[in-house]
Amino acid sequence: MPLIVREATSGDIPQIHQYITDLAKFEKALEEAVLTEEDLKESFFTNSPQVYCLVSELDNVVTGIAIWHLNYSTWLGKHG
Repeated sequence: MPLIVREATSGDIPQIHQYITDLAKFEKALEEAVLTEEDLKESFFTNSPQVYCLVSELDNVVTGIAIWHLNYSTWLGKHG
């Protein structure tokens, strides 16, 4: 089965949270990663999200995540 990249769903939240905490542990900063699964749901799945997430999936297993946000300059009045 090929690798699939797709938009995250609410069902992916536990795995996304695990990947984030695993990275924090690797970076020796676990105490700084205080986000909850509920925080992720509120960030990704609001009517006007400011944060986005894609997941990669292989054989129905999430194998990676990409999280990003858009940047807006209030001084320039433009994105970027």
